[in-house]
Amino acid sequence: MSLKARVNGERLWASLMEMAQIGATAKGGVTRLALSDEDRRGRDLFVGWAEAAGCTIRVDAMGNIFARRAGRNDELAPVLTGSHGDSQPAGGKFDGIYGVLAGLEVLRILNDLGIETERPIEVVNWTNEEGSRFAPAMIASGCMPGCSIWSTACRESMPRASASARRCNASVTPAPTRWAARRCTRRSSCTSSRARSSKPRA
Repeated sequence: MSLKARVNGERLWASLMEMAQIGATAKGGVTRLALSDEDRRGRDLFVGWAEAAGCTIRVDAMGNIFARRAGRNDELAPVLTGSHGDSQPAGGKFDGIYGVLAGLEVLRILNDLGIETERPIEVVNWTNEEGSRFAPAMIASGCMPGCSIWSTACRESMPRASASARRCNASVTPAPTRWAARRCTRRSSCTSSRARSSKPRA
C-alpha cells in the first residue's frame, strides 16, 4: 500500500509570513541578527510551534535548537532536517528560516496523517549561521561533525566574541529551556581530544 503525503502549503506559508513579521524591514526583508531580541522572539515562536506539534525540545551548548518527534524505535539515530533563523542585516525573509519551517511542516503533516516513522525526526534551528554579528559564520553547525574542521575557528573566534555573546545570550531564552551564555563560549563545546588541528574552510 502506498501513502502519498503532501505538506499543507497554506499552513507553511502562514507560518513563514508570521515569522517574517519579526524583524521585518520596510522593503519586505528581515533583520534578525544572531542572539538579538528579534532572534530570541523568532526562536521562541519556533519552539512554541514545535511543542504544539508534540515535539520535545533540546538546546545544545552552542544554542542550537533541536525539535524532536519520536519514532517507533526511538533509540535509532534521528533523521535531521532544518536550517537557521538568524539573518543578514536587511536579509531575505525566506533565507534559512524556510528550511526550519519546512521541516516543521513535515512533522505537522505526519501528525495530521497519523504516520509513525521508524526513526525519530529532528528539526534543527542553527545558531549564528550567518555570522553577521559573531564571526565566523556557521560556527554552531560547524561544531556538529566531530569538530575536526571547525575546532580552530571555535577556539579563536569564541573568546573574542565571548563578552558580547554573554551579554546577548542572557536574554535569549528558547522556551522552555534556558541556556547560559557561558555554555556558548566554553572551549569544550567546540573541541575534543580527537579533533584534528586544521584550518576552517573558506
